Amino acid sequence: MLGVFLIAPVSAEAQVLKKLKKKVERKAEKKVDKEIDDALEKKKKDPKEADKKTEEKKGTKEQQQNQEGQEPALNWAKYDFVPGDKVIFEDNQIDEENGEFPSRWDLVNGTTENAEFGGESIIMFRGGAAEIIPYMKNSEEDYLPEVFTVEFDLYVNNHNSFQVFFYDRKNQRVSSGHGDLDIRYQSMTLRPASSRIPDNGNIENRWAHIAIAYTSGKFKAYIDETRLINIPRLAFEPMGITLRAYSASDKNKFYIKNFRIAKGGVKYYDRVLQEGKIVANGIRFDVNKATLKPESMGIINSIATLMQDHPDLKFSVEGHTDSDGDEASNQILSEERAYTVMNTLVSLGIPAERLSAKGLGESIPMDTNDTPEGKANNRRVEFVKTDDTTG
Repeated sequence: MLGVFLIAPVSAEAQVLKKLKKKVERKAEKKVDKEIDDALEKKKKDPKEADKKTEEKKGTKEQQQNQEGQEPALNWAKYDFVPGDKVIFEDNQIDEENGEFPSRWDLVNGTTENAEFGGESIIMFRGGAAEIIPYMKNSEEDYLPEVFTVEFDLYVNNHNSFQVFFYDRKNQRVSSGHGDLDIRYQSMTLRPASSRIPDNGNIENRWAHIAIAYTSGKFKAYIDETRLINIPRLAFEPMGITLRAYSASDKNKFYIKNFRIAKGGVKYYDRVLQEGKIVANGIRFDVNKATLKPESMGIINSIATLMQDHPDLKFSVEGHTDSDGDEASNQILSEERAYTVMNTLVSLGIPAERLSAKGLGESIPMDTNDTPEGKANNRRVEFVKTDDTTG
């Protein structure tokens, strides 16, 4: 009986322990269940606590939805066209007789005459597939250098196009691979490149500045401040220039003015190191005024960038004129123009203490004043490197 008595209490204790264990386990399970319920309820109340993967998927989906209906943005750079530094052909129609053929040009085809439009002398393409070429003594040869720029103001309509051929179609013979720059009232094409003026812009029946830059195979072309053509390796070598308004008539108007071909030069910083100055005859002003023309900003932007990249540079901005007009008036005009350029650089963020300005009028010509090209080279702004801008 003693053995039975001893075994019974052990069995009872084991049963008590077993009940306690189950109670603890049930309590723990309830706690876990409560935590899970609380977490689920919190997710319902606070969407930020949702599963990270779900959020990532949701974010990706929203991003895709936001991108739908949007167009890629192209930030047009500042006008970066810089004219060549030596003019080799210039025609601004000064002293031309109305109704006569332009004296600095030769005829390939059709009818082209001097005219007056808006109080200015212009070249008018009248009809007959009108085509002209610059009158050059060496027109049969390749007279365009490895680095050159072409500029002119163009007035077009919305019928057909104005074309610039890069060879003399009267005197030069080239292969069929030579292309032409096709300028329409809202686009430019030089195969394989073609581009429209952004934002549905156009140049119909208004003046637009056309600028072309060629640098040892690289070709760029602009309408006003916008670069529309950018070809890294042109398929042919430019040899000369021909202008054609194939569909010109009294109804379909095509006019040009201020035509210039210039030879390119050394990069600006290299010029400063080699010569101590930058000579810029591509900075243009209104006639007998100190008002900048928009096409001048390519050079001024480049000078500003150069000074920002080289904080030690200081310049004396010096204005020069040709010998036309009164000497005293030219002196005053050159000073006003120099200060206009200096103030424009300051407005672009260049500290005023790094700049000074002065005019030298017609006193220091760099070319003859007996030809249009020489006068164009004499009308210039020079940026002369200085150590002190007080004088």
